[in-house]
Amino acid sequence: MLKKIAIVVLALAAALALFVASRPSHFHVERSTRVAAAPEVVFPFINDFHHWANWSPWEKLDPGMKKEFTGAPQGEGAAYAWSGNDEVGVGNMRIAGSQPPERVTIALEFIKPFQASNVTVFSVTPAAGGSQVTWGMDGESNFMFKAVSLFMNMDEMVGKDFELGLGNLKALAEADAVKRSARAAP
Repeated sequence: MLKKIAIVVLALAAALALFVASRPSHFHVERSTRVAAAPEVVFPFINDFHHWANWSPWEKLDPGMKKEFTGAPQGEGAAYAWSGNDEVGVGNMRIAGSQPPERVTIALEFIKPFQASNVTVFSVTPAAGGSQVTWGMDGESNFMFKAVSLFMNMDEMVGKDFELGLGNLKALAEADAVKRSARAAP
């Protein structure tokens, strides 16, 4: 009897492992928003990590987070590393590509609480009355992330943060556009 139970348990474990292994190994998360500001106004807030504290959803989770800026001051080669509480963890990012005022590609590496390397892309395109800003992230899921994805949806989990960040970026860029307009007025 014990042998039959062990065989059933092993068969179920093997079936679960096969199911987890069959899950997609690639994930993509993306959110967009309209901003009432030209791409030239929006772009610098993305292309310069020094501005991220004003709009990034993660910056506010740990006001005492340690930050280090290295490399170029902005654009390609600019780098930013952080170390914070359990909510923000430890990681770094580097601008791998910058095409003003339309695209920023970032190599993103999480170190703690888990290790992962992802690519984040911001695109800023002209749209009626301003810009369309899209924030996307792509990554690969190892076996452990595939298993976690059975219980947690990456798109829902990270998508909420992207929406919050884009809302903050929208408010910041629109306020800056109004200031620029006021300065330009006679």
